Amino acid sequence: MSEPQSAHSAAGKQPAPRLKPAQLLFEPAALAEDEEHFFDLESVEDPRELLSRASELTLAFRAAADRATEFQAIAAAQLADPRRFDRLTPAAIGEQAGWSEDYAKRMIEFGEGLMRGGDAALS
Repeated sequence: MSEPQSAHSAAGKQPAPRLKPAQLLFEPAALAEDEEHFFDLESVEDPRELLSRASELTLAFRAAADRATEFQAIAAAQLADPRRFDRLTPAAIGEQAGWSEDYAKRMIEFGEGLMRGGDAALS
């Protein structure tokens, strides 16, 4: 599992602008039915168009993965909040998410930073 990263850089630079995800050309459910097709890329014959479309998808999936990681961290921090009567330990959060306890602790810290609105990049 990769380390969580913030959309903000650790050097205090302005965050990179979020890229607009590539438009989906069909419903994801259709993908499950036909595993040979991946966003219809196999039907693109022009290599320049293929490179452009594949690059758009790569950026969209990276942005989605980064955003999902941020939401995981926020959820972990909320679940570990000592003000909650039903708070979970880092070990329990890690077990639920499929992380090690150490990684869960880091994600909790990352999520706390995101909720504070500060730069939450991990060291």
